[in-house]
Amino acid sequence: MQRHGDDDDDDDPMQAINNHDKVYGKTFLVHDLSGSLLPELEERGAMRRNDYYIPVSGEEKAADFGNTKDGGVSQYSKYDSIPLNSLKSDEAASGPKQGPTFQDGQRRVDYVLTYHVQKPQSVCRKTSRFADYHILRSLRRSLSMMRSGDTPPSKEDPEIAAHKHRLDYHEDDKRFRQTEFEDNLREMGLELEKDEGNKIPGIGFLKIHAPWNVLCREAEFMKLKLPTKKVYEVKQGSNVVERINLFIHKVTAPLHPKVEPNRPQNVKHLSHPFSREKQHLFDLSDRESFFDSKTRASIVYEVLKRTRCTKAKYTMGITSLLGNGVYTAAYPLHDGDVDGMGAEANDRKILYEEWASYSVFYKYQPIGLIRKYFGEKIGLYFAWLGVYTQMLIPAAIVGVIVFLYGCATVDNDIPSMEICDPRNNITMCPLCDRACSYWKLKTACGTARASHLFDNPATVFFSIFMALWATMFMEHWKRRQMRLNYIWDLTGFEEEEQAHKDHHRAEYEIQVMQKTLKKQDMYPKDKKVKLTCTDRAPAYMMGLFLMLFMIGVTFAVVFGVILYRISIKAALHMSSNPTARSNIRATVKGTAAVINLVIIIIMDEVYGAVARWLTVLEVPKTDKSFEERLIIKTFVLKFANAFSPIVYLAFFRGRMVGRPGDYVYVIGSYRMEECAHAGCLMELCIQLCITMLGKQLIQNNLFEIGIPKIKKLIRRRKSEMDSQQQEDYNMTLQRHEKDHFLGPFVGLSPEYMEMIIQFGMVTLFVASFPLAPLFALLNNIIEIRLDAKKFVTEVRRPIAARAKDIGIWYNLLRGLSKVAVIVNAFVISFTSDFIPRLVYQYMYSPDGSMHGFVNHTLSYFNVSDFKPGTAPLQPMHLGYEVQICRYKDYRETLWSNTPYDLSKEFWAILACRLAFVIVFQNVVMLMSDFVDWLIPDIPKDISLQIHKEKILMVELFMKEEEGKKLLRDNHTNQSPFQPRSRPASHTPSNC
Repeated sequence: MQRHGDDDDDDDPMQAINNHDKVYGKTFLVHDLSGSLLPELEERGAMRRNDYYIPVSGEEKAADFGNTKDGGVSQYSKYDSIPLNSLKSDEAASGPKQGPTFQDGQRRVDYVLTYHVQKPQSVCRKTSRFADYHILRSLRRSLSMMRSGDTPPSKEDPEIAAHKHRLDYHEDDKRFRQTEFEDNLREMGLELEKDEGNKIPGIGFLKIHAPWNVLCREAEFMKLKLPTKKVYEVKQGSNVVERINLFIHKVTAPLHPKVEPNRPQNVKHLSHPFSREKQHLFDLSDRESFFDSKTRASIVYEVLKRTRCTKAKYTMGITSLLGNGVYTAAYPLHDGDVDGMGAEANDRKILYEEWASYSVFYKYQPIGLIRKYFGEKIGLYFAWLGVYTQMLIPAAIVGVIVFLYGCATVDNDIPSMEICDPRNNITMCPLCDRACSYWKLKTACGTARASHLFDNPATVFFSIFMALWATMFMEHWKRRQMRLNYIWDLTGFEEEEQAHKDHHRAEYEIQVMQKTLKKQDMYPKDKKVKLTCTDRAPAYMMGLFLMLFMIGVTFAVVFGVILYRISIKAALHMSSNPTARSNIRATVKGTAAVINLVIIIIMDEVYGAVARWLTVLEVPKTDKSFEERLIIKTFVLKFANAFSPIVYLAFFRGRMVGRPGDYVYVIGSYRMEECAHAGCLMELCIQLCITMLGKQLIQNNLFEIGIPKIKKLIRRRKSEMDSQQQEDYNMTLQRHEKDHFLGPFVGLSPEYMEMIIQFGMVTLFVASFPLAPLFALLNNIIEIRLDAKKFVTEVRRPIAARAKDIGIWYNLLRGLSKVAVIVNAFVISFTSDFIPRLVYQYMYSPDGSMHGFVNHTLSYFNVSDFKPGTAPLQPMHLGYEVQICRYKDYRETLWSNTPYDLSKEFWAILACRLAFVIVFQNVVMLMSDFVDWLIPDIPKDISLQIHKEKILMVELFMKEEEGKKLLRDNHTNQSPFQPRSRPASHTPSNC
C-alpha cells in the first residue's frame, strides 16, 4: 500500500489508533454514510484490485464496495464510527437472516477474529507504538535498498530471528497492526463489527460480514461451481439394475439418516463456475441460501489470507497475524445450538441428532450434509472412514470363522497332542544359563494348544483373502470417491487446484525476506541476491539425521525390552516362589507387551512434536507441501514406533540363537531369546493384540473423550460460579462467544494417522491375528460417532476446504497393501510352523500323517558339552540326573560324523520357505492386479453422466449465443426513430 509521504507514514496510523481508542467498549461499524471514500482509501483499494483481479470499469469498481437498494453506491467514512442502526443496505432490508448476525439483526456473521483487549485505565505507550512503526519503516527502506542495490545495515542473524518469530508485541503495537489490517479488509469490501463487551474479560471480537457483491466477486475469482437453473434427469441404469437398487434402498431404509429433503433423486442441477457476467444462468431468487454458510466462510477466509497488512513486498495475511499474536483466533461460526429448549432447527442440530449420537451407530452417515456443513475435505474423510468400516465387516466375519476353525480343530491337532501327551517323557535343555534348569516339554501344552488357534492351515487362506480384500477396498473407495466427485461437482477441480497451489505460506515469505536481507549484507551492492534451494539444505540434512536418530531410539527401546525379558526370566527362575516359577512365560510376555504399549503411546506424542518441528524448520513453500512433508515424517516415525516390537517378534526373535553349549550372547551374560516350542507366533499374537487394543482404547478413544472433559473440568474449577450459574451464564452468551470456548480445529492428519496405523495392523500381520479386523470394526463404529461428536460439539467450525481425493493418504494405503503381501508371506513361511509341517508330512513322515512331527523338530545335546559356568545350578531339579536333553532345531545327531552341524532337513525346509515366499507373493500380487484391472475406477453410469453434463453445458452456451445474436440482429434492424429496448440479459448486475 502506498502512502503520500513520510508524514503520512508517521501520523495517519497513529490517528487511526487514537480514534480507535476513543470508542473502546462500544460495538461499532467500520464505515458509515458520510459521503465519499478517502482519496487514500480509493488509491489503496484500486491497487488491491489490480494485484489480484482484472481491471474493471469505474461503475463496477464502485459496485465492488456495495450497492444500496436503489442502486446507489454505499460510501465509507473516515476512521470514526457510528451506531449500528444508522446503516441501511439492500441486505438489511431483505428480511431476517439465517444464523448469527450483526446487532442490526440483518447482516450475517460469516467469520470472527478474536484479540486481546487493553484495560480502559491503561495508558497507551506511544513510544512503543512509534518505535514499532519506525521498525516497519526501516524494514521497508531495507527492502527498497535491496531492490536498488544498496546494502542495509547489519542486523541479527535472520535465521535465528525467524525461529524467534513469535514476536511479543506490546498491546499498542498489536492494536496498530489490527487497525491497518482492518482498513485493508474494508478496502476489499468486507463489513466489520467489533464487540468488546465484558462477558469475556480481556477478549474482543471482530465480526466479519461479506456483502453480496464481495461474495459474487470472490466466487468468480475462486471458480466456485454453483448450480444453474438448468435441470436434467440422471440416468439410473437398466431396468434390472434400477429394480435392484430400488429393492436395496427399501430394505436399508431404516439405516438411512433422516436429513435429506423430499426431492426427486433422479434430478440434478447443471453446475458451472460462477461468473458475474453470466449470473442470469443461476437461480438468484433467494440470495440468502445461494451462498450457504460454509461457502461464505471460505470466501471470507480467502480474502483474509490474501489481504496485506504492511507495505512490505511480501503478503502478510491472517496466518502471520495469528502467529504473531495480533489476533488470538480466527474461526467461522456454527449455525446454532445443538440442544436445549431454545435450539432452533439447523444443520448442526440435525448432524448432532442423526450423526453424532451413539444411539444411531447402526445408521449410514449423512455424507451430503457433512459436506454441506464442513466442506469437501472433511466430507471425504468421513466417507472414506465409512467405506473402510463397511469393508471391515466381511473381513471380520472371515477372521472369526478362521479363529473358530482353529478352536474346533485344536483337539485333533496331532503336534499339540504329542506335546501334551504325558507318555512322551521329553526333557528339554535350559532356556537360560545357570539360573534355568531342565524342563519337561509337556509343560508347554497350553502354549501349543493356544498357538493352533492362530497357526493352522486356514491362516494361509486368510492371508490371501486379506490381500485381495485390501485391493477390493482400494478399488471400492476409488469408485465411491469418483461418485462423490460427480455429486459434489468436483470433476473439474484440477485446474483450480493447480491455480492455487503456488500460494506461499506466510512463514516461507518471512524466511525468504529475512534470508535475502542477510545475504544482501554479505554480498557486494552490484550483485543480485536470490534465495535458492541450497539455502534450506542444512535443514533437510538435520531433519534426516534427526529422524534416523529417533528411529534408532525406537530400536534402543525395543532392545531395552528384550533385556527386560531376559533378566526377568532369569530372576523368576531363581525365585523360590513356586507360583512365580510356574507362570514365568505368561508373566514375561504380558508385562513386556504392556511396557511396549506404554512406551509406544508416550513416544507417539514425542514423535508427533518432532515431526512438526522438523517440518517447520524446513520452511516449505506452500501449505500443501507443508502438509505432505509433515504427514510423511509423522508416518515414518509413528510406524517405526508401533511396529518395531512386532517386527522383532515376527522375524528376529528365536533366530541366530545358537545351540546349547554354543549360544549367541547379546551383551555380557545375556543370550539371545528363544521361542517356545510352538513357535513365536503366539507371542506375536499377544503383542499385536495388546498394542492394537491399547492404542485404540487408550490413545484413540480415552484420550479423545477424556482430555476435552478434563479441560472443561479445569475451566469449571477455575470459575467461581456453580453449575447453575454457569448454565445461566452460557445462556446469555452469543454464538461467537460460545464458539470461543470450543477447542481449535487441528486438522485431519491425526484422524487419518490413527486409521492408517490401524490399517497396517489389520493387513500386515493378519496371518498371526485373524481377529484384528473384528477389533478394528468395533473400534471404528465408536470412532465414527466419537469424531462426529467432536466435530459438531467440541471444536470450532473448521474452514471448508475443497478436495477431490484424500491426497497422500491414498498412496500410503496402497503402499501398505502391497507391503502386506510380502510381510504375510514371510510370517507364514518363517514365523509359523506351516512350512515345516508340510515338508515333514510329504517328505519325512512314514505314513503321510503328522505323527512324529514333534520328535522330528527336536535335536539332541549331551550335557557334558556345556561350557564352563553355563550349566544349571540345580541339575537335579526334575528329580533325576539328566545326561541328554532336547532343543528345537534341525541339527545332526550326536552319533554322526559332524554333530551339532545343521542337518539336510534344515536346508530343505529353508528352500521350501523361500520358495513359498516367492510363489505366494507373485500369485497374490497377480490376483490383486487382476482385480484392479477388472474393476474400473470410474463407474459406467458416472462416466456417462459426466459426458452428458459436458454436452448439456455446450448446448446451453450455444443457445445463449444464438439468443444474443438474435437480439443484436433485432437491435440493428430497428428504426433509428424507434426506441430501443434493453435485453433482459444486459440489465445492470447486482454484483
